[in-house]
Amino acid sequence: MANMAPAEKEVAMYDEKEPVVDAPPPELIKHVDEKILKHSHDADTAMKAFEGYDGQAIELSEETRKRLLRKIDMHLMPILCIVYGLNYLDKTTLSYASIMGLKLPPSENKLHSGIGITGSQYSWLGSMFYFGYIAWEYPTNRLLQRLPLGKYSAFNIIMWGIVLSCFAAVETFAGAIAIRFFLGVFEAAVTPGFALFTSQWYTKKEQGSRTGIWFSFNGFAQIFGGLLAYGIAVGSRKHGAVLEPWKIVFLATGLLTSTIGIIFLWAVPDNQLNCRWLSKEDRILALERIRVNGQGVGNKHFKLYQLKEALLDPLSWAFFFYALIADIPNGGLSNFFSQLIVGFGYTPEESLLYGTPGGAVEVVALIACGWAGDRYGYRILISMIGLCTAILGMVLIVALPLSQNSGRLAGYYLTQASPTPFVALLSLISSNIAGYTKKTTVAAMYLIGYCVGNIIGPQTFSASDAPRYVPAEVTIIVCWVVCLGILAFVHFYFVWQNRKKEGIRKAPEYVKLENQEWLDLTDKENPEFVYTL
Repeated sequence: MANMAPAEKEVAMYDEKEPVVDAPPPELIKHVDEKILKHSHDADTAMKAFEGYDGQAIELSEETRKRLLRKIDMHLMPILCIVYGLNYLDKTTLSYASIMGLKLPPSENKLHSGIGITGSQYSWLGSMFYFGYIAWEYPTNRLLQRLPLGKYSAFNIIMWGIVLSCFAAVETFAGAIAIRFFLGVFEAAVTPGFALFTSQWYTKKEQGSRTGIWFSFNGFAQIFGGLLAYGIAVGSRKHGAVLEPWKIVFLATGLLTSTIGIIFLWAVPDNQLNCRWLSKEDRILALERIRVNGQGVGNKHFKLYQLKEALLDPLSWAFFFYALIADIPNGGLSNFFSQLIVGFGYTPEESLLYGTPGGAVEVVALIACGWAGDRYGYRILISMIGLCTAILGMVLIVALPLSQNSGRLAGYYLTQASPTPFVALLSLISSNIAGYTKKTTVAAMYLIGYCVGNIIGPQTFSASDAPRYVPAEVTIIVCWVVCLGILAFVHFYFVWQNRKKEGIRKAPEYVKLENQEWLDLTDKENPEFVYTL
């Protein structure tokens, strides 16, 4: 193979008759040689598209790049945003239902009938979603790698909508627990799947802002969900209803989700190679556009050495522990924000309405930090501004007396800027983790940490601490301060790795291979890979 021309090497690497080699490539060395070719002949799916070009470079004009980006944004971003908003809304319907009659004992009166659960049982309903999520997170990441990405994602969206609708038929705590578990199972594919879509279609410089945009629809969902629940609650009180108000909420959101899932199945391709809204020529150009990422668009083969690298990489564990610690506050606030606002002195109906501005704060914080992170090249450092804002908000909630309702409510709104670092790190899984098996493994670790944190979070809110919940609020502040330290470590780790790789590339004996970007190399083994900060 050493005597082959570059184009011949590319074909040899993708010879499907050759058995897949699972042994790891050598340590990062001074140049990429035939050893890496031997172990990475099982190349990225994108390599097929470039067979026959014989190493010829494809030049994209600035006008073509902008045209492709507009087309991709127009077709992908709206559906990703809507689905991710529903992903948040469907999780938090439980919070709305809790003050719309879910916790009441069964009754003949449709406006005042629930399933009769206690405060501790409600906390377990909040946590049970994440037991389902964590149980299926790694298997679903493997399926995201193995199965067609668009179709598998659509299947999960349709199924979680159906499961959520079934909550309207629940009559006991046991039934509610089962629904929440399976809701977590089907929603487990959404966030890692969307991270893969983002890495497939967008360059590194575009991924932070795009991830911020689709994730910001959590905030839009909070606004929409609050208004929807308020409208149902007031309408049912004034005009009566055939079903209990909390059941209507579950039916409306669940059926809407399944409908959007069917549209997703038609609209979202598995990758550029089977995209119906791109011409054959544009499919190749769309792939060439992301060559700069050094990651490709997917590889269906499981590679053991990449799994090992992910488990031994300190960066993977920094991501994991950030998600775990940061989502202890998230788990508590997501499930108890309505009750927290009631504790500020507002009525249950008012809490549905007054919770909506928090969604606007989240939208602005995520989009602003995502844009600024890509614009100035410091995603992590800029995202820390949102977390510092959230800490200030929680300090206001803890420090202000109960009589200061408006001040404590303003503090709650400020806490909704807290997801900015979580989204920044999620976008960096798209940008900075290469090798498809490694990427799906790190994404699974990150979201397993997310699940564990969200399981713990609701347990910090004890009914005996109402209405102030001071122990839970202090726990939230401590968690967020620790997260600032983890973010600083991740930033400086990337800086150190970039300097190390720059030294390797400057070595006189270093040689870059043709189509090295499509070899499915990991970020550590590819000297050309530059980490986004």
